[in-house]
Amino acid sequence: MTINVKAEAVDWVRRAEDLGPQIAARAADADAADAFVADNLALLKAEGFHAAAVPAELGGGGASHAELSAVLRTLARHCGSTALAFAMHTHAAALPAWRWRRTPEAVEGLLRRIVAEKLTLVSSGGSDWLDGSCRAVPADGGFRVNGRKVFASGCQQGDLLVTMAVQDGPEGPTVLHMAIPMKAEGVEVLDTWRTLGMRGTGSHDLELTDVFVPEAAVTVRRPAGKWHPLMHMVTLIAFPLIYSAYVGLAEAARDKAVELTLARSRGRAPVDTVAALGEAETHLAAARLALADMVACAATDEPGPAATNRIMTGRVLAARSAIATVERALAAAGGAGFYRANGLERIWRDVQAARYHPLQEPTQARLAGRLALGLDID
Repeated sequence: MTINVKAEAVDWVRRAEDLGPQIAARAADADAADAFVADNLALLKAEGFHAAAVPAELGGGGASHAELSAVLRTLARHCGSTALAFAMHTHAAALPAWRWRRTPEAVEGLLRRIVAEKLTLVSSGGSDWLDGSCRAVPADGGFRVNGRKVFASGCQQGDLLVTMAVQDGPEGPTVLHMAIPMKAEGVEVLDTWRTLGMRGTGSHDLELTDVFVPEAAVTVRRPAGKWHPLMHMVTLIAFPLIYSAYVGLAEAARDKAVELTLARSRGRAPVDTVAALGEAETHLAAARLALADMVACAATDEPGPAATNRIMTGRVLAARSAIATVERALAAAGGAGFYRANGLERIWRDVQAARYHPLQEPTQARLAGRLALGLDID
């Protein structure tokens, strides 16, 4: 009982802010060297953040979804890669925490393991989505899985891969949701992460070669390419957290632009600079509003097509506005923003990754249009 009271009293946002300077100190070097932000994630784990999403009743941090969003925004203001890599673990833990309030028997074991074993979860959702990827072939007691996963953020430090594989059958392909230990035989991390931005997330490819997955590790079966209730749950919980990192980047860009402008103008900023900062402020307000609506949706709506549409609309608006904020902040900073040492250049590169998570803009537009017309979203 004492543990629960202490966990509920934790100010996770304040703690993230307190760790910010240590996290920021490593960010530029990690980016320059394409190095995984392992030390930053280890620091967060040592401070208990890996279990922040786990209900206090199970020994976790008991952080609400809104608190987790605020933590990720705070981390992103210090290091985008740390925030995004941590978001991938956080949303994978927050989803079973959300489900625990409704169907505890299905997820309690995993949540207790996150606390007791200090597990880091690795997600491959961005490379799978509705269709899934990799092949699952029945074997004695389970399946053999083969194929490649991309965008496996944090995989170098991960313990459990929360992923999918596709089993062919007479009624069409079935996507199997499963958990695979990262140390299982046949799981290999490929050194593939050489990117424009978010270089420190360590989002390498994973090669799965004849990986044995026992039947008990398969948690859900669903038809490939169709909206299953689980995918609506993933959308509801995951995307407000992922896009919190990008809104945090936009906030950092705005602050840096103001700082650089004040340093060089001494209160007499050119009209064009003032206008660019004003545009950045406006775009940032839009990003914050979009994110706030996503978080509110997760708190009040039930998973389903309407909530998914609301979340994915917010995802596109938050991405557009975060990117626009950083672009106008860079314009306001002038030549100073072009120098790596000032940090805006890295933020500009990192925020571009907001374009690539599902649902990307054309797919989101088709979803919104079909719902508006009353058509089947499958």
